[in-house]
Amino acid sequence: MTDMSPMTSIQSRLDTLRQSLPEGVGLVAVSKFHPVEALREAREDGQTLFGESRVQELAAKVAELGDRDYCWHFIGHLQTNKVRQLLRLRPALIESVDSARLLDEIDREAARQGIIQNVLMQIHVAREETKFGFAPEELLEWFGDRRFENLKAVHICGVMGMASNTDDRERIAADFRAIRSAYDEIKAMCPDLRGFSIVSMGMSDDYPVAVECGSTLVRVGSAIFGPREY
Repeated sequence: MTDMSPMTSIQSRLDTLRQSLPEGVGLVAVSKFHPVEALREAREDGQTLFGESRVQELAAKVAELGDRDYCWHFIGHLQTNKVRQLLRLRPALIESVDSARLLDEIDREAARQGIIQNVLMQIHVAREETKFGFAPEELLEWFGDRRFENLKAVHICGVMGMASNTDDRERIAADFRAIRSAYDEIKAMCPDLRGFSIVSMGMSDDYPVAVECGSTLVRVGSAIFGPREY
């Protein structure tokens, strides 16, 4: 795992983390609750992709850092009344679409703003009821009914999910396998889906397991930036 000693720099942690990832697995540096100075240090080491979970915090960072040298993913729970404000910030990807209602609102607002918004469908497999997302069977039914054909201004790029918050490695692996299996079933069911290629799963404590189970994008924060500054 990444060295988290106080003398270890963000750049050295990033380098160690990148070396641990196989070719073809992308890295979102989860920068929520971290100051812009930390993001700048990561950017100097070549990291361009950052993840934020609150619209207000993302807006403040975009205002200070811009969106030319930084690629922003929104990874937190999104309320429908925040969709308009978020889309104005032009995130490269909204990873956390956790309901059909939210997806429809993003589609309506993206069409109104004249953009195509890239999203991931969030799958809920974890034990915690507080986590959001579609149940795997619910999402399979949604795709089986080809409801994505009704979208006018959204491009679905793949799926996202989280494992249970536990030390049980087998449970974590089972959760990740369930997310990957749902993705594979959707691909098989809808071979005409274009650009459906992302499986975003794995965080600081469990990303090696996620990669073993077929993740193509990991979301790592504390292993890069250290403890959050709330």
